[in-house]
Amino acid sequence: MLTLLKIRNLALVHELVWELGSGLIGVTGETGAGKSVIVGALKLILGERADKSLIRTGEDSCSVEAVFELSDPAEINAILEDGGLDACDDTQLIVRRVIGTTVNRQFVNDSPVTLSLLKKIGEHLVDLHGPHDHQSLLSTDRQLSMLDAYAGAESALTAYRQTYRAWREKSAELDELRHAESASEQELDLLRYQLEEISNANLKPEDESDLEDRWRRASNASRLLESASAAAAALNGEDGILEKLGEIQRLVRDLQKLDPSITERTGSLETATLELQDLEATLADYVGELEIDPAEAAGLEERVNLIETLKRKYGPSLQDVLARRDAAATRLDNIENRTEKLETLEKELAAARSAVEGSAKTVTAARKKAAPKLAKEIAAQLKDLGFKQSSFEAPLLSLTEPGSQGMESVDFQFGPNPGEPLLPLRQIASSGEISRVMLAVKSALADQDATPLMVFDEIDANVGGEIARAVGRKMAALGTRHQVLAITHFPQVAAIAAHHFVVEKEVTGGRTRSRLYQVTGETRVQELVRMLGGGGEQARAMAVSLLNP
Repeated sequence: MLTLLKIRNLALVHELVWELGSGLIGVTGETGAGKSVIVGALKLILGERADKSLIRTGEDSCSVEAVFELSDPAEINAILEDGGLDACDDTQLIVRRVIGTTVNRQFVNDSPVTLSLLKKIGEHLVDLHGPHDHQSLLSTDRQLSMLDAYAGAESALTAYRQTYRAWREKSAELDELRHAESASEQELDLLRYQLEEISNANLKPEDESDLEDRWRRASNASRLLESASAAAAALNGEDGILEKLGEIQRLVRDLQKLDPSITERTGSLETATLELQDLEATLADYVGELEIDPAEAAGLEERVNLIETLKRKYGPSLQDVLARRDAAATRLDNIENRTEKLETLEKELAAARSAVEGSAKTVTAARKKAAPKLAKEIAAQLKDLGFKQSSFEAPLLSLTEPGSQGMESVDFQFGPNPGEPLLPLRQIASSGEISRVMLAVKSALADQDATPLMVFDEIDANVGGEIARAVGRKMAALGTRHQVLAITHFPQVAAIAAHHFVVEKEVTGGRTRSRLYQVTGETRVQELVRMLGGGGEQARAMAVSLLNP
């Protein structure tokens, strides 16, 4: 769950440090008090693009930091590792955004990340819904994913996708060969020439650097021999360094006989002498190994020139040259053996299609079994939310050709009133209705949804009375399996929350700030009274009754 949210210099918020608990968390406050800042901060954490106008007036930057405690970090760790980041050391994940006037940055566990990677991570952390935030629910692809989660069809769908990808790749390969233009004799000659030229070079990418080293050594053998011999002579020749060191050693031994205490100070002389003797021996060996072979140098130079020529023609790298060889070989093979290849590919495509259809049957069976159960569960949830005589169905529509998600689609149908035809969710005009349908779907899928935090931003708009209380109860039920954050104007919802926070504006030092604080006991009663529309004993009694139903 989200355990900590820090906001600094975002809109009206100067500094907020908010520790959150589990269950249903209610956030209330007057219109314009700053509740939307919390949603805005969470959207930044989810990877939405930032607007510099969010920075508090007079400041250079704003920041948002969120600390999540993950019950199972495996899914998040997989995303982190795919993005080249280290996995979480424990179950804690820290996400931070910094929005500046000149540069924006985002971090996960103190490592910089791209916005796209942050968005991918955010999809697994927070599920945010507002009064106009239902596009995912209206998408038939998203509906199909919900049905598959309910059906437990993920493994069957993974197997299907593997066969589907193989079938599509084989189909594309066959189409390419079928529609390939016939090659001219000039193109065939060019392909044969390129293939022969590159193949005859017997290229090995790993030998390139070694070849250049050998050529450089062979072509500079005379200079190497001259320099190494001169260095060896300077060490061990007449009047060389080692001869002088020998004289110094004799003088030092005389000193040591007269004053043994100097022995410790002159020990480095012996070490230096031994090291220089080793160096002289090494140089002598090196001189012995050097061979001046003009023929070898010429051969190596010819080989280096050949590789450079091929890289200029087909490069720029040796890998590009080899890739060109392979492409020419494939193209030539396809042209010269087109008929045989077509027959082989047609057989392979038929086998791939058969595999797709076989794996699709398993997915279809799971969906057909689960669809009526899911529809029945959502319909029951809708009745709890005030749609006493509504109908809900999840009809499966067969596809004529395999698709990326299987051999069928689904289009959730909803009828709020008896006697009226059921309509697809995208045709529901009322935001109040679609909000409650979304809550019903989320409630039905609560056990399959692994998102740690669900945020409902005033989805109880356009409802009231008992329906608002039913919405609150449904959110509270979700709170037993998820952390749920409800930003609401309804006292019926706020009273059901396990934790109740209030956002209000205050003026300090001539500046307006938003602050957030938790209300309990009498303070919470007073906030509910305000939400009910005013003071008086009747409003107070109503507030107390909401807290103690």
